[in-house]
Amino acid sequence: MKYSNVLLAGATGYLGGYLLKELIEKQNQVVALVRNPAQLQNINENYLEIKQAEVTKPASLKDICKGIDVVISTVGITRQKEGLTYMDVDYQANINLLDEAKKSGVKHFVYVSAINGDKYRTLKIFEAKEMFVDALKASGLNYTIVRPNGFFSDMKDFMLMAKSGRVFLFGSGEQKLNPIHGEDLAQVIVNNLGNCNNEITVGGPDVLSLNYISKAAFNAQNKPINIIRLPDFLRKLILWSLKTFTSVKTYGPIEFFLTLMAADNVATPYGTNHLVDFYKAEAKRF
Repeated sequence: MKYSNVLLAGATGYLGGYLLKELIEKQNQVVALVRNPAQLQNINENYLEIKQAEVTKPASLKDICKGIDVVISTVGITRQKEGLTYMDVDYQANINLLDEAKKSGVKHFVYVSAINGDKYRTLKIFEAKEMFVDALKASGLNYTIVRPNGFFSDMKDFMLMAKSGRVFLFGSGEQKLNPIHGEDLAQVIVNNLGNCNNEITVGGPDVLSLNYISKAAFNAQNKPINIIRLPDFLRKLILWSLKTFTSVKTYGPIEFFLTLMAADNVATPYGTNHLVDFYKAEAKRF
């Protein structure tokens, strides 16, 4: 479905860049909300308006949603930085956007969370995201919650470990997931803009084990396969130690990674991009 005006928050991020491209290709009029306009270059200006604002500062968002039909927010952080917390960004910044959307009569608000966020609400990353999900559902606006599996970009961690010569896994390594490319996820989101009050859980076309992903990371770099499998109790001990002795800034992203990597996380498969091809392309940049 094509809306006359779409506000895209987080247009310069990994997913945001693919969303911007997909929206413009489908001839949607897009207002890209960015902190640094210089990061958006070589975009078809016939369908694009760039507005500079900071979602963590409500005053900069005043009337930002006037004339907007749908808001798509990819706003969120994996690692806390610049003094901002998950609550500052994943929750409050999105609340700021939601407030403006309600004031301006926006028809539809699309929010990108993550797979199984509703099941792992105790994780610091998900705590803030799911608080916003609750607020969005109670807002009275039409909504879509998108819960993607891990992005291909998140899978670079396996490439980095393989580059160092060893990949560490907990347990058998047979835990399965189907990570998704940003391009494929953008297509899912844009193709579902006409569907309201729903939740979409989506992953890539290939369901892969952690063992397979690790081997693919070594193979892409022509390195000998060296996977070290650690007992799961050690994973639990690391989690306990991090929560006990470090700040949420340190343990938040590690808690997320270690928790989701301990079990299967398989979503509805979609797309044409394959992780093996992504790894081969990334290896050329290493």
